[in-house]
Amino acid sequence: MPPILNAQSITKQFGAIPLFKDISFTVDDGARIGLIGPNGAGKSTLLAILAGAIEPDSGDLAVRKRARAAYVPQDSRFNGGLTIRQVLESALSTAHVPESEREGRLRELSGRAGFDDLAAEAASLSGGWRKRLAIVEALVSQPDVLLLDEPTNHLDLAGIEWLEELLGASSFAVVTVSHDRYFLEATSSEIIELNRIYAEGLLRVRGAFSRFLEERQSYLEAQSKQQESLRNRVRAEIEWLRRGPKARTTKSKARIDSANEMISNLAAMDSRSAVNTAGIDFAASQRKTKRLVEFSDVACELGDRRLFSGLNFTLTAGMKLGLVGPNGSGKTSLLRLMRGDLDPAQGNIRRAEALRMVYLSQMRELDEELTLRRALAPEGDGLIYQGRTIHVASWAARFLFTGEQLNQPVSNLSGGERARVLIAKLMLQPADVLLLDEPTNDLDIPTLEILEDNLLDFEGALVLVTHDRYLLNRVASTVLGLDGNGRIAQFADFSQWELWLVEDPGINDKESVASEAPREAYASLDQTPKKKKLSYLEAREFAAIEERVEESDSRVAAARTRVEDPSIASNSAALQAALGELAQAEAENEKLYARWAELTDKAV
Repeated sequence: MPPILNAQSITKQFGAIPLFKDISFTVDDGARIGLIGPNGAGKSTLLAILAGAIEPDSGDLAVRKRARAAYVPQDSRFNGGLTIRQVLESALSTAHVPESEREGRLRELSGRAGFDDLAAEAASLSGGWRKRLAIVEALVSQPDVLLLDEPTNHLDLAGIEWLEELLGASSFAVVTVSHDRYFLEATSSEIIELNRIYAEGLLRVRGAFSRFLEERQSYLEAQSKQQESLRNRVRAEIEWLRRGPKARTTKSKARIDSANEMISNLAAMDSRSAVNTAGIDFAASQRKTKRLVEFSDVACELGDRRLFSGLNFTLTAGMKLGLVGPNGSGKTSLLRLMRGDLDPAQGNIRRAEALRMVYLSQMRELDEELTLRRALAPEGDGLIYQGRTIHVASWAARFLFTGEQLNQPVSNLSGGERARVLIAKLMLQPADVLLLDEPTNDLDIPTLEILEDNLLDFEGALVLVTHDRYLLNRVASTVLGLDGNGRIAQFADFSQWELWLVEDPGINDKESVASEAPREAYASLDQTPKKKKLSYLEAREFAAIEERVEESDSRVAAARTRVEDPSIASNSAALQAALGELAQAEAENEKLYARWAELTDKAV
């Protein structure tokens, strides 16, 4: 049977630079594809092209006859006044589901998604429940392929688990754009990374996300060796070209053409392998006070609902605190209590004198009419970072923005780019306490890794609200967990909170998060490799290797001179020996360069 979707040589660009060029891949029955890549690579655009919502600039998209594709974009919005029932009834009608089947399918899907009140207004739902509704709305057509763009954004941990179970039990194909590494590991059987570092514009690996990481590393190592080998050959050819062939024979002209081709190929490989990463570096204020925020028997209410009570907790300098709980359980309200934006309904909160807090809201609040230049530097083209003045263009470049983008409005930026703008603004403020509310939304995986490393190195206190389980497990040293029913407790880590939810009989099962079935599968993602250092013998080798490389280069050059000597070229036996000597010298030269690169990587 032909594939459900067959994209061939798809190209799309906005402005002068293409997002991607000549991308080709297929989606077969039952496929579970995780689509990843850096911000700006065009993942959402490619998904919209597969859904038929956007036309490519060139290339073809073939859809199998009578195949149905359902698309759930990043933003899940519904018209005001429509109830959950009305949204689903409209979707059933659009999908031409027979009237006799509509009510049964509506109740089955809404029940599995956890919607008890179908009369509730869809637009008034929280972000996580709107996302659930959007997914259910897409499923009513019984699609052959479901296209999901960042489906875990705004979902709480229970919602993410619900979606993992839903996809695991379904027979339709799924293509998911996501940066949630645990979610990718649990739901994907193959990974496609859209990235300009690959010659074909993408890398496709069959297997879970942990398998992809292994294959990607092998691919990049092989590409690096190929690149280094080509660099050595280009170096030799450039030396030959500089000497200038004495006779413009057909053979010498062919070598000139070959040298130029190698130089072009090396330039293309260098361009692809030049990976830029955001320069995230939060600055602590170096405060010596140990006890920063103290909660004494604190209760929090929102309207007529008590979110939690009986909180006794002290936030200390250097603490890495994770806040976890279902949507609506009070995580953001707890951040507001810390900041003083909200008064406790009961109890006392004591803050250290002149406490400096830096807050990243999950709302990504930016003035859409501002240009990127004014969003980063409101007062002029200079800004102060760690006591020194930096030009706004240099600051923007640190967060992967080009000079052309500086005069574009913020409204043109993607979700990941907006997140980087906010992080760039926050980094200018030294902090005693860093409050981050869902910082991972829309960030690509390389940026997430840099963020994680920086948070681990941050010397102040960190309070982190996130549904990214990988980030929690790696960064948080203490967890405050809420159950959604008014209780809050302190735990050593995220898994201990999960166990509490499962084993405590007083917790509503619907709001709890069951222990993660694929935890063993996640284990391979949690093994952060430690960078190896030079041993004593390797350090001695490294100190002398540059001289050895220069000697090797000289031997290669001398061997090549002998091969080109007319007196040797006219003697077949002598030429054969000279060619053998050249081959041996070049092989040893390549090994030396590879060893030099290996030792340099350890020494850095």
